[in-house]
Amino acid sequence: MAVKIRLRRAGRKKAPTYRIVVADSRAPRDGKFIEIIGQYAPRTGEQALNLKDDRVNYWLDCGAQPTDTVRSLLRKSGILKARHEARLASKLNASAVPVSEKTEE
Repeated sequence: MAVKIRLRRAGRKKAPTYRIVVADSRAPRDGKFIEIIGQYAPRTGEQALNLKDDRVNYWLDCGAQPTDTVRSLLRKSGILKARHEARLASKLNASAVPVSEKTEE
C-alpha cells in the first residue's frame, strides 16, 4: 500500500480550506484517510498553515510520500529543512574522526 500525504478539500464554495491528511494513494481525494496531520487555509494570510510536526515527521519516517503541493507547504513551514539538517548532522557525526591532542616535543 502506497501512502501519500495530500490535501483534502473542505470549506464552502469559493472559500476553500484544506486538511492535510495521510491516505492510501488509491483512495479518492475527499474519501477515506488514515490521519489528519494539519490544516491549510490559503485565504487567511499569516496563519494559513497549522501542522502537527511530530506526526508529519513520523509519517515521513514511515515512508509516506507528500504530493507536490504538500511538499511546498512543508518547505514553507521549515519541516523539510529541519529534517535535512538533522540527517546531515547525524551523517557528519558518524563520519567525524576525533582529533587527538598533539604532544609537545
